[in-house]
Amino acid sequence: MIMSDTIRKEMRRNARAPANEPALVCREAQVKQPFHYWRGASGRRYLHTVFALIDCPLMGKVNYILVHRDHDGTRRPLDIGQTVSRSDSLNLAHMRRRAALLGANEVHIHFLPETARQRRAAEADLSSRQLGRTPVICVSAPANDGAESVCV
Repeated sequence: MIMSDTIRKEMRRNARAPANEPALVCREAQVKQPFHYWRGASGRRYLHTVFALIDCPLMGKVNYILVHRDHDGTRRPLDIGQTVSRSDSLNLAHMRRRAALLGANEVHIHFLPETARQRRAAEADLSSRQLGRTPVICVSAPANDGAESVCV
């Protein structure tokens, strides 16, 4: 896939920004900070709620990052995806199984995207920066099967 010079320049500029960082919502020491920012290739920061793998609740349609957190607090993303089932319990089972296979001990959930298109865009942006995957470009186009967009 050929990228434009503008996209390449923007990706190089965004590569200097932190890839991930804690999201401090309160300065009180006794308040646990269960939020974390992850940055996409676009430079956009995505706010995630952090759960221990065992404490992760049932999930509807959300984006997730399966993370291994080391003893020193360093977080390493292992997989980035989105839930696809209409069943919240199946979504949780899928995430836990995948996390166990990869050695993840945290699940970071991005609740904000409301549509399938927004979830796909967030997944592509984050995967490109965090996992080095080739960006997926989605173009709006009418399709016979009712799809919202065509991705290449």
